[in-house]
Amino acid sequence: MDSKEPPATRIEDGVFLGFVLIVSIAFALVIEPFFAAILWGVIAAILFAPVNQGLIGMMPRHRNSAAALTLLLIIALVIVPAIILTMALVQEATLFYAKVQSGEINFARMFAQFQASLPRWAAVFLNRLGITNFAAAREMLSAGISSSFRTVATQALQIGQSAFSFLMALGVMLYLTFFLLRDGPRLSAMVDRAAPMRIAYRRALMAQFIVVTRATIKGSIVVAIVQGLIGGIIFWALGLPGALLWGVLMGAFSLIPAVGTGLIWVPVAIYLFVTGAVVKGLILVFCGMFVIGMVDNILRPILVGRDTRIPDYVVLITTLGGIDLFGFNGIVIGPVIAALFIATWNIVTKMRTGADGLEGPLTEEAPGG
Repeated sequence: MDSKEPPATRIEDGVFLGFVLIVSIAFALVIEPFFAAILWGVIAAILFAPVNQGLIGMMPRHRNSAAALTLLLIIALVIVPAIILTMALVQEATLFYAKVQSGEINFARMFAQFQASLPRWAAVFLNRLGITNFAAAREMLSAGISSSFRTVATQALQIGQSAFSFLMALGVMLYLTFFLLRDGPRLSAMVDRAAPMRIAYRRALMAQFIVVTRATIKGSIVVAIVQGLIGGIIFWALGLPGALLWGVLMGAFSLIPAVGTGLIWVPVAIYLFVTGAVVKGLILVFCGMFVIGMVDNILRPILVGRDTRIPDYVVLITTLGGIDLFGFNGIVIGPVIAALFIATWNIVTKMRTGADGLEGPLTEEAPGG
């Protein structure tokens, strides 16, 4: 009796491919609630892979121990400082709110000082906006502040309600990171074999993904931390209230190319000038331009080197678009998608022109090798 199966038909192949697509979509929907945890687990594994490989080299028969030690290092260097910073930031915001409530920080008085120092054309402009006296300004400011704090209170309630989800996501991220560190090369080889692309294409795209992810984290997150730290220290040295809060905000805004920390220190410097604190204003402008601003120009090339050379305007657009679509995760996702887009079209160009050498870098100014 012949036990051989008949050759597959196009319909059977099509049904199987459709099944593969359905199962893949279902799997994506299942893991979607933990998308952020998976993303940052992959990023952590990519960033700390060299450390893990170094530990494996020291104890080649203890891959579990090497991955566990690397995970402890991630917790000590990233997770614990982030938790401490968050707690300090909440305390700082609470103290700032108490000063506003007690009148120690009086926005109406600040506005009055600002309005008194304005030239005539600016005063006329404020009149056209309906701000004709201090009472109107005070009413607008009070309404704005009340609305802002209601929003903050709502967000705080939501954060409290979702604390369990956050802890679960953090646990998933750390758990996944451990296995990605331990089994990373094997999992990478599995993806390499399964991807329905030519070997040269898929390996080039994978290499580009790793390079851009590392460059984005090193060149953005680290620079943001340094700029926020320096900005907070400068605000504290100048005696400005809420130094920690402003430092964190400067670090967050520095993640946005082109605009950066200037969104924070420029308005504060203007306020210092119009309120008569000219010396403090000059110091803040100098530090903002030649200390905080130069960190990006000096530190980013050292951290990133020539790993990636995506045009600045592309980085700006994709970062803002990524934040709009994916929230904070878009800071990484946007530039990575841009890099993969450029790499893919470079592959298409090489295919059309018949060029070889796809094993090399896919951006024009990237280094060889």
